[in-house]
Amino acid sequence: MKLFSFWRSLATYRVRIALNLKGLVPDEVIEVDLMKGHQRDPKYREVNPMMALPALIDGDGPALFESLAIIEYLDEVHPHPPLLPRDAKARARVRALAQIVAADSHPLVVPRVREYLASAFKIDEAGVAKWAQHWHNAALTGLEAHLSIGKDTGTYCHGEQITIADICVASQVAGATFFKVDLAPYPTVKRIAEACAKNDAFARAHPLKQPGAPAA
Repeated sequence: MKLFSFWRSLATYRVRIALNLKGLVPDEVIEVDLMKGHQRDPKYREVNPMMALPALIDGDGPALFESLAIIEYLDEVHPHPPLLPRDAKARARVRALAQIVAADSHPLVVPRVREYLASAFKIDEAGVAKWAQHWHNAALTGLEAHLSIGKDTGTYCHGEQITIADICVASQVAGATFFKVDLAPYPTVKRIAEACAKNDAFARAHPLKQPGAPAA
């Protein structure tokens, strides 16, 4: 198993959490430095033409890509512990919470978007940061509204079982922290993220625990 990774990639953070929860250790972790543009190298474009992280090669065949697709693949191939509830409506709820992060918010703050804002529209660093903060707050607002009133919310996003929703919430909170977003208005999200952080699988996967990450 090969994982294409970068310490600051929040999508790869999600996959690392899932791997840790499943007790899986990649045989090789290949760094693709997003800040240096290595995702645009022809060799990596053969792995993922979208030039995005993560990518996972498991045995023979093409690379798997997109964090939620990879996580669901891992959940199907290695079903214990399960990362989705058994009930259909519960699975839909968990997937929807995850997609607030992975589909609605995160794609708007990734390096290629920030670079395009700066190069095409001449937005300065402060403006780009304000853009990122806006979309982080939008996702956190939506998550807080759903989680704070949801009757199925428990210690985690859905009861007492860690799911893909918790994995995504953890990545959202990590990203918000990078962009200095105040989490005080989102107490339910913050509480769940703190519960996840106590789990070793989350703690070991955190971006700041990865090779190449800054010391502080």
